Amino acid sequence: MINELCFLTACELAARIRRREVSALDVMRAHITQIERVNPKVNAIVTFHPERALAQAHAADEKQARGETLGVLHGLPTAHKDLVPTKDVRTTWGSPIYKDFVPDEDALIVERQRDAGAISVGKTNTPEFGAGSQTFNAVFGATRNPYDLGKTCGGSSGGAAVALACGMVPIADGSDLGGSLRNPASFCNVVGFRASAGRVPKHPTKLAWNTLSVEGAMARTVEDVALMMQAISGPDARVPIALTEPGSIFARPLERDFAGARVAWASTLSGLAPVDARVVAAIDAQRATFDSLGCVTEDTLPDLRDADEVFRTQRALSFAATHGELLASHRDQLKDTVIWNIEQGLKLGCREIGAAELKRTTIFARVHAFFEKHEFLVLPVSQVPPFPVEQPWVREIDGQPMHDYLEWMKSCYLITATGHPAISVPCGFTPEGLPVGVQIVGRYRDDFGVLQLAYAFQQATGFWKQAPRL
Repeated sequence: MINELCFLTACELAARIRRREVSALDVMRAHITQIERVNPKVNAIVTFHPERALAQAHAADEKQARGETLGVLHGLPTAHKDLVPTKDVRTTWGSPIYKDFVPDEDALIVERQRDAGAISVGKTNTPEFGAGSQTFNAVFGATRNPYDLGKTCGGSSGGAAVALACGMVPIADGSDLGGSLRNPASFCNVVGFRASAGRVPKHPTKLAWNTLSVEGAMARTVEDVALMMQAISGPDARVPIALTEPGSIFARPLERDFAGARVAWASTLSGLAPVDARVVAAIDAQRATFDSLGCVTEDTLPDLRDADEVFRTQRALSFAATHGELLASHRDQLKDTVIWNIEQGLKLGCREIGAAELKRTTIFARVHAFFEKHEFLVLPVSQVPPFPVEQPWVREIDGQPMHDYLEWMKSCYLITATGHPAISVPCGFTPEGLPVGVQIVGRYRDDFGVLQLAYAFQQATGFWKQAPRL
């Protein structure tokens, strides 16, 4: 009973609760048992409040018994990334500076999940300030990949991805600047969705006009991501870039006919950056699947010239703006890569910042024109499979050295710079049994279209069903 509940899809679990086949309290007890059994092996959930979760589950059952209106996430356990504020629950940002910090308000993404009926079990691990696609920090240590405990789970939403893969929660939130929803999903055989900027409004935030970083949904299946998007997306008057469509747009059927849909295929990134042969093989093995769906695949890639410079400039600027004061006051408590990011931002002048803005506009125009001819782009999520958990970042790929801790994630962050929605969906495994995700990118703000193709691919393959054996 426990294992069945913990590995049901969120959609099925929610339906069973609504039909009163199982109570929210039963569901929560099952997931708490799973957390207590598995989490010590992987270190995914770093702040855990089972008694609070059980009390809220009991209240959810009483609400249902009274016949009150239920939210779309009613009774579902969830967990919040340790980068988002949670009222009365420790939020550390993975930093020793905030190891005992307890916020007095919830982030909007937390508030919306709660209002939709989800029940938080705690916080998921993240690298310090979300910097890097490898989840470790000085407060809680490293999170391990459940498919191989000697490997990393990726990041920065690594704790969320592992909690999902291990059946500790059916849904979880995350965030994505350079791939932090997509990369850990790829490494852990789950789904991570980077929706268009403003689709999931961010509040509170220091940079309300920032379109580089987004918050979003993670789950084991595409339909579960769509379910969560119903709750967390939609306008908010406090957020200037919030999109106006309601979250209900994600309640539409995911089924679609893809006959004739043109898909750009770039499993090798066309030489733009090196890709491990095992990743290329896993993705290319599924080209026939896209063809069987009716897609017309073509080897091509949009012109992403200058996207690397744009991303790095705007990322560095955001780090300097949000964390610059900490460099002066707490330098000795910051990890080296955070210091590097802040210092890169502090070195920027008006010329560099202006040039990046101009080039990003040009990139968007080129990519927009590309997507007038192609509806989707398929490429790797990560350029490598999961690597040793003791290794902070990838130093080389196929003999080509990586000059810093960002370079090995070009396959994600170049897409970030374009502003287009992208998803990571399970695509297979390496010969060693390590998960590989495929990245599907869609037209500007066509978030639902991306989910539809990801869903069709998921239904045709079923890789998500292969859970880790812990």
